[in-house]
Amino acid sequence: MRDPATVRALGLTVPVLAVVLLALWRRPGARRLAAILLATAWAAVALLPVNLLAIAAGWWSFDADGALWQGIPVDLWLAWALLWGAVPALVAPALPPLLVGAVLVWVDLAFMPWGAPVVRLGDPWLVGEAIAVLAALVPAYTLAHWTLAQRHVTLRAWAQAWCAGALLVGVPLLVVGVESRWWPEVTAAGVQVAVVVSVPAVAAMRELARVGGGTPLPYDPPSRLVTTGPYAYVRNPMQASMVLVFSVLAVTFAEPLLLLGAVVTVVYSAGLAAWHEGSQMEEAFGERWTAYEAQVPVWVPRWRPLDGPPASLFVAADCTMCTGLGQWLLDRRPVALDVRPAAEHPEVLRRITYEADGVRDQGVVALARALGHLHLGWALAGWMLALPGVRHFAQLGADAFGAGPRVSR
Repeated sequence: MRDPATVRALGLTVPVLAVVLLALWRRPGARRLAAILLATAWAAVALLPVNLLAIAAGWWSFDADGALWQGIPVDLWLAWALLWGAVPALVAPALPPLLVGAVLVWVDLAFMPWGAPVVRLGDPWLVGEAIAVLAALVPAYTLAHWTLAQRHVTLRAWAQAWCAGALLVGVPLLVVGVESRWWPEVTAAGVQVAVVVSVPAVAAMRELARVGGGTPLPYDPPSRLVTTGPYAYVRNPMQASMVLVFSVLAVTFAEPLLLLGAVVTVVYSAGLAAWHEGSQMEEAFGERWTAYEAQVPVWVPRWRPLDGPPASLFVAADCTMCTGLGQWLLDRRPVALDVRPAAEHPEVLRRITYEADGVRDQGVVALARALGHLHLGWALAGWMLALPGVRHFAQLGADAFGAGPRVSR
């Protein structure tokens, strides 16, 4: 029988050594580093629920002492994430994807039985293996390939947001083991407030992808300076949101340890991010970044947005509802937004349309964009309205009440 300590040591050493050797063979540049980080993060996030499900379903379990979370050895979880995330990101696209996937699955199929007595396999363990491959390996390798090829930037940005939320917020909540210590209504209200204050971070991620053509990762940055959306109000909307999220959750669950998340976020933003990303932005965008930096604060947002790139909102002049909405916006003195008759557009428009440099939205999403030109309160409402699911439901509701598509004259 194998020694459990030896199994765990080799289980972690082999993937780490493979990553080191591959990195020495092909020294990763910035884009490959972005691919490695995203693929590994996705694999790590996906493998947690897969392992929890495997233990509950009897596919496999772990017999180990020390460094455990919910019965999962942390070292083997990290090793698995490196094997299915970093390794394929380092070899792509030098080897065919099917070959890489086949080799990694074969290694995993060989290790699982070898891992006894730490890994105890049930009879249907191959079912769990197949689910793990589909949930972790395939998406991780796909995200790495897209990052290296600079494709599907919006999907990559959403994947980064999901991984960041799961690892930076979800995992600390699970590790701390938060419990409701107030009345249920107070806890529910606190969770909802935490969701609301996280919206600017999500909106900032979407803005980087849509307007800038990049992602929040420093190694996969936007190619254009983004000064719209949340960035028209504050320079660090993601970090500011995370500080608020951890602060709200600390109060909601009466757990002071969660404030460490806010402290770490502030230290990171004021230290590494300010030094590295600031110099990176100045080098890439020069005087435009310097002018933006002088007008937009780091932490405390402006009430009115920065007077940035001009945008236009086209509304149908023969639609009472549309002209009323346009006048409502004008009465609030929008910044850098021109409300114009839809008939002036060279195309035949069928919905209210928002256009700016690199951005075009229609319907409810166009209204959400326009709200961002008023002030911070309306901008937050607009960012929430533009969320997936919310905007689709809102558009269905608007259409039902007479705001459906119509040809402008």
